[in-house]
Amino acid sequence: MPGKNKASVNIRKYSYKKSGVDLDKASKAIDLIKESVSSTFSNNVLNDLSSFSGLFKLDLAKYRNPILASSTDGVGTKMLIAKEVNNYRFIGQDLVAMCINDILCSGAMPLFFLDYIACGKLQPSKIKIIVESIAASCRKCRTALIGGETAEMPDMYGRDDIDLAGFVVGLVDGSDIIKRDLVNKNDIIVGISSSGIHSNGFSLVRKIIDDKKLDLGKKYKWTENKVLSDLLLTPTKLYFKIIYEILVKSKIKIHGIAHITGGGFYENIKRVIPSNLDAVIGKGSWQIPHIFKVLQEMGNISRIEMFRVFNMGIGMVLIASPDDFYDISSIASETGEDIYKIGRIASGSGNVIIAKG
Repeated sequence: MPGKNKASVNIRKYSYKKSGVDLDKASKAIDLIKESVSSTFSNNVLNDLSSFSGLFKLDLAKYRNPILASSTDGVGTKMLIAKEVNNYRFIGQDLVAMCINDILCSGAMPLFFLDYIACGKLQPSKIKIIVESIAASCRKCRTALIGGETAEMPDMYGRDDIDLAGFVVGLVDGSDIIKRDLVNKNDIIVGISSSGIHSNGFSLVRKIIDDKKLDLGKKYKWTENKVLSDLLLTPTKLYFKIIYEILVKSKIKIHGIAHITGGGFYENIKRVIPSNLDAVIGKGSWQIPHIFKVLQEMGNISRIEMFRVFNMGIGMVLIASPDDFYDISSIASETGEDIYKIGRIASGSGNVIIAKG
């Protein structure tokens, strides 16, 4: 009979959504972040969230020799702690701080910021929390969040995986760039306190947590009456306010600034001193937060390794003339920052020397 041996064909319908990418959720995420992103805009921002690029009008009237400064960074494996406890409330501040704190070191002030969020499965409510944190941090740093990208990439990332990257552009006058040849013998080294571990060394932190079977949801004697995850997720400090007050408002001539991130004291301070001088850090010149002492003891970590990996309670270092310490201290008090005279610049060969204590 006609059609007796004819095989029936089942044609499968494909769509982007069935492959793992939900365009409706992407649109919803944009709607949820519009208000927080727009709250960072100034008159210099010429675009909205419907534009294909961020447009920023440069105001160069105050600059004789305007120089752009830029930086990009991420949050690293600290994201895995946030993922494990599903707490992304402050992770956007980590992202902004890691980028903006870096350009402050050259004397530049931030103009605008962009973010990149990659995930396995787009969850608009989670994106909203993260972007709100980014926007709030940008407002604190007088920076416009002029654009970004959210990418849903199944197979590239697991369902609950998420990663962040940030990009900042700033401006500094050529005559105000802070560079290592400004540093002089007998300059003082001033440390500005950190808020905790910040966003470096978390691969080591997580290794200790795993091996020691620590519970992220538990309070320990050494976690400052917080559950462990809340202590670890304390956001990286934004140093914009104090640096702005020192450099722009008070016009204090700072000779060097180092953001104490990956590489700790040894690598980061070394980057801002000349090859014929040493940075000598004094014994007991500040109180190292207890979290670092606990990590060192639990992990049997050498003292040198601790100062190479972690900020040890000092998130930003300034090098300045001794004559300016009083004014710097006054500004720190006004901005609510704790600062310490932690060392001096001496003759040497470009090394960072940390006295035992």
